[in-house]
Order: sequence, then structure tokens, then C-alpha cells
Amino acid sequence: MTPHELRQRTKTFALAIIKFCRTLPKADEARVIRWQLLRCGPAVGANYRAVCRSRSDKEFISKIGVVIEEADETAFWLELLVEAAVVVPAAAKNLWKEADELTRIFVSSRETVRRRRRLKRKEGQSTKPERGQSQLTNRKSQI
Repeated sequence: MTPHELRQRTKTFALAIIKFCRTLPKADEARVIRWQLLRCGPAVGANYRAVCRSRSDKEFISKIGVVIEEADETAFWLELLVEAAVVVPAAAKNLWKEADELTRIFVSSRETVRRRRRLKRKEGQSTKPERGQSQLTNRKSQI
């Protein structure tokens, strides 16, 4: 999956979370969890966009860690809604599955970069760009 496709997937996930939150009951516990979901669900996509702008492997690892936390937290709140019987399992199933899949994708990406950094260090290569070389690229906006 390309970064562009993953950006679109996380945006679709954010929109699905927003629409799901609109369907939650007005009870106090649902209201509290709704706010949590509205904070962490869309944050997956927003923070992934920042990951795509990382200037180094170290920055990538740090930023993708935030994305992993947000995706996993989203899955937690969805599980809680089901286990507290606020929603029926079928209502949250697809969103929970997507949160879990996104978490797995981002963990795998982080581990790939960590492994690459370890190999570079083992081979004696620098993990920093050489003087005068930038790792920045000018990616065109999709807007």
C-alpha cells in the first residue's frame, strides 16, 4: 500500500468514526466515549499525514508511534462501547477491525524502519543524511 493510499484509508476511517459517533445514544457514558472517539479516531489520519512529512528515520519512528497509539486507543473505545452494551457488536465491528488493521500496518512499518536503521548501524553506515544532502522531498498536495 502506497503512502497516498494509506492517507486516503486513514481519512476514510476518520469520516467513518465521525459518522459512527453521530449514531451513539445520548446517555452520559456514550457522550464521554463519543468525545474520546472523536479525538483519537480522526487523529490517526491527521498524525499519519505528519508521518509522511518525516525528515528522518528517527522522526518517522517517533511520529508513527503517535499514530499507533491513536489507532489502538480508538479500538479500545470501540471495544468498551460494545462491552458496556452501549452499542450492539455489529455496529462497531467494522470500525474495530479497521482500527486493528491500521494498528498492525503502522506497527509493521515502524519495525521495518527500525530494522533498516539497525542494519545500517551494523554495516557502519550513517543513518543521517550526508552534509549537503537532504532527505526532504517536495511531495505535491492532493488538494
